[in-house]
Amino acid sequence: MEIVQTNQAPQAIGPYSQAVKVGNMVYTSGNIPLRADGTLVEGTVEEQTHQVFANLKAVLEAAGSSLDKVVKTTVFIKNMDEFARINEVYATYFTTNKPARSTVEVARLPKDVSIEVEAIAII
Repeated sequence: MEIVQTNQAPQAIGPYSQAVKVGNMVYTSGNIPLRADGTLVEGTVEEQTHQVFANLKAVLEAAGSSLDKVVKTTVFIKNMDEFARINEVYATYFTTNKPARSTVEVARLPKDVSIEVEAIAII
């Protein structure tokens, strides 16, 4: 097992790692729309979703992987009524290799953001 750490994505805000590599797989923690400097993107759900994917991309690359190698995502959203808007942004990041996905509406997310995404990828 190897802990993944990059300064190109926000640092963990609790007792967890940005990601963990096990064999040829990487498991990311949930990513919320924080910039690498720790400031929050408080704009539209689309802007928040783009920031989440910027963070995921940075963490995956630090692990020796990429968005093209993601096999599964879990998407947590605050409001299922925003699903179509989130899905439009999500689709721009997975144009050829579309991973398996679960999407769940939750009561509340850290820092009251609209979206959090975690991923599993091959290396």
